[in-house]
Amino acid sequence: MNLSNRFAYKAKVNQFLVSQEDEILGQLTNQHKFRQLEQQQINAWRRQIRELKQTLARFPDATLLLEFEIPRIGKRVDAILILNGPILVLEYKVGAKTYDATSIDQAYDYALDLKNFHKASHHLTIVPVLIATDAPSKSPNLEIGVDGIASPLLANSDNLLTVLNLLSTALPKVGLDADAWINSTYHPTPTIVEAAQALYKGHKVEEISRSDAGAVNLTNTCSHVSRVIDDAKVSNKKVICLITGTAGAGKSLAGLNIATERMRYLENEHAVFLSGNGPLVAVLREALVQDQLAENDLLPKDVRIKRKPAEQKASAFIQNIHHFRDDNLASNEAPVEKVVIFDEAQRAWNKEQTSSFMKRKRGQDNFSMSEPDFLLSVMNRHKDWCVVVCLIGGGQEINTGEAGITEWITALKENYQDWEIHFSDEIFKSDYALSREWLEDQGPLKLHIEPDLNLSVSLRSFRAEKLSAFISAVISGDAIRAREIKEHLTNYPIYLTRDLEKAKDQLRQWARGSERIGLVASSNAIRLKPSGIFVKGEIDPTLWFLKGKSDIRSSHYLEDVATEFDVQGLEIDWVGVCWDANFRVEDGKWITYNFSGSKWQSVHDLEKQKYIANSYRVLLTRGRQGIVIFVPDGNDADPTRKKTFYDQTYDFLKICGIGEI
Repeated sequence: MNLSNRFAYKAKVNQFLVSQEDEILGQLTNQHKFRQLEQQQINAWRRQIRELKQTLARFPDATLLLEFEIPRIGKRVDAILILNGPILVLEYKVGAKTYDATSIDQAYDYALDLKNFHKASHHLTIVPVLIATDAPSKSPNLEIGVDGIASPLLANSDNLLTVLNLLSTALPKVGLDADAWINSTYHPTPTIVEAAQALYKGHKVEEISRSDAGAVNLTNTCSHVSRVIDDAKVSNKKVICLITGTAGAGKSLAGLNIATERMRYLENEHAVFLSGNGPLVAVLREALVQDQLAENDLLPKDVRIKRKPAEQKASAFIQNIHHFRDDNLASNEAPVEKVVIFDEAQRAWNKEQTSSFMKRKRGQDNFSMSEPDFLLSVMNRHKDWCVVVCLIGGGQEINTGEAGITEWITALKENYQDWEIHFSDEIFKSDYALSREWLEDQGPLKLHIEPDLNLSVSLRSFRAEKLSAFISAVISGDAIRAREIKEHLTNYPIYLTRDLEKAKDQLRQWARGSERIGLVASSNAIRLKPSGIFVKGEIDPTLWFLKGKSDIRSSHYLEDVATEFDVQGLEIDWVGVCWDANFRVEDGKWITYNFSGSKWQSVHDLEKQKYIANSYRVLLTRGRQGIVIFVPDGNDADPTRKKTFYDQTYDFLKICGIGEI
């Protein structure tokens, strides 16, 4: 991605010094995303320009960028100063009388984002500077981390020059071409929350995703589905696309992108993103609402949006699949949506689970359809065309009655043989539990094998593309393979500990800026309670995922633990996985248990065994940047927490190559 259009103003400092204030201000206002600007913003820019003119006179050869955009975060840095090699990130708070924690984190986040995702910044020193213009002076204390990112320096209008002089003399000089730095590629890897916010605003998936092979894969997948939709529309066909992918490969990102691209109301082509994952829906909706409300600060008062309309708009874009089902039970009309994206389609209910739910919760005694069958029947009401996109994660079924992909194929074979089915042959791998032989036995189906419909590279962890393969080897009990893969995870820290407080301390040490930390555990990890882990204490996912470090309900506090049901489809930066005896190693093999009443009971049902294993797969693939695994010591005085329940698991994880804190 070329960054030359990602700033409002660029100049050598000697040119900036002789430029007219109104000329600079004009460039800033022309690039502003809102047509009307509050006078407060214009005044802030004027003060910033005047103070920078006074301060930067000593650095005529430096390059200054104003209003520099950070694509992944979707924000603009007030100023970037390229100073003899080091990159200074200057964040102004005009009129501020204190250095508040949120502003410090904001400056830190900008520096972290450049370091992690901007290619030319990987090996440079980056220094965030928070300038609270009216705050008391602080003595600058330069501390640079091992990755070249300095802890934020604090400055005001009076001592900014002192801070810059310190940096100019203390940091090594590097021959850096400013234009080359500006035009270097940017490889962002947004969280699903950031991606939803950016796509919702109209950004393209290419703008907010990496530009390496993984992102090319993602772009090709989205483009392919778009072509399928166009063809279905022209040819009056009904089509289902099955998009497969490893954990974190961008399936939900692809689905959100398709939904935003095809929200074409005027063309009778409304699209919707559906998920049965309640926490995911709640978190994404609330994130979109909060993002819209946050923009009110930049808007004139007469056009600011209120919470209720913001909630209604977000709810139309991202819907709970069960609400979609219930709405269409009450009517036999075709839905307004012509393009429907089902997230985590492998988790749709089979006929038994759906029938049981409809009888217990909806009073319908004779409902005899699986969830895929009913959802397809709803879309089949369209007389002309429609497209269903199923996003399918391998090894992600974690609850009773989740049908997997075979239920969708069975429904198509029995009732919708005129539909085209597009998929990648990756779907025949073991994680998806769909055999080629079984599919061929289903009779004459309109099958189209398309390689682009598989997302093979993990985008969730920008530090470790092989993380998913490593976790799969661990969960399958293949320690030799796991150790081989672990040797390649040099930039992705994974550690073990028997001490929960050590785990928490490690998470706190890792996190910088507003990077999110949190504890997760299996929903049946009942005997972690003596360690202070209460999996039965329900969390509010919107608070856990979205609230800041000062809120006790947020993940940052490391008090409330999230389960696989809370975190599936979502992610945080640094994860503490708390391991209980429901998934333990015995004589070199994983054995599954369920805690019922007052004791552990062996799980013999193969489906339930799979759910328990998958719950740990989900927990271990939530971290974007690193994991610390806590395995308790156990206590032989407690028959539900014998040391052997945990020791063999701990030793196996060590054999897999995971080091100890």
